[in-house]
Amino acid sequence: MRKFLVVLDDSRECLNAMRFAALRAAKTGGGVQILSIIPPEEFNYWAGVADVMRAEARERIEAHFEVFAKWMRSGHQVEPELVIREGEPVAEILAQIKDDAEIGVLVLGAGTDKNGPGKLVTQLSKSSGTLPIPITIVPGEMSKERLESIT
Repeated sequence: MRKFLVVLDDSRECLNAMRFAALRAAKTGGGVQILSIIPPEEFNYWAGVADVMRAEARERIEAHFEVFAKWMRSGHQVEPELVIREGEPVAEILAQIKDDAEIGVLVLGAGTDKNGPGKLVTQLSKSSGTLPIPITIVPGEMSKERLESIT
């Protein structure tokens, strides 16, 4: 089964990327894999404190994931899969693509503020010519209705 890989973070544009991936998966019989990355700088503490912080980060991610998962299950009959990795975001996205041969499309949401489309979109666009899969960049300002009409 072809999977749409979406990065779960705290950005506003993440929502449109999730919508797009769920809609495309539902219409094509694919799946959605949601990747959340815990950056390494969050754990620059003693080992015991770092372990507690890591566990708390995982709990927050799982709670955030469940909101999207419930919406995908009930509205689109898509059962998403959660993957949590630790490290630098771009490196971890590329590693996940390499590790899971079923991933067919990377879906990213583009930011809408004056700073540009966002760090992930900018960094991954630069290497898009050498990626083993296509990237779909979903505009952050795109309406839900427009997303539904183009998927």
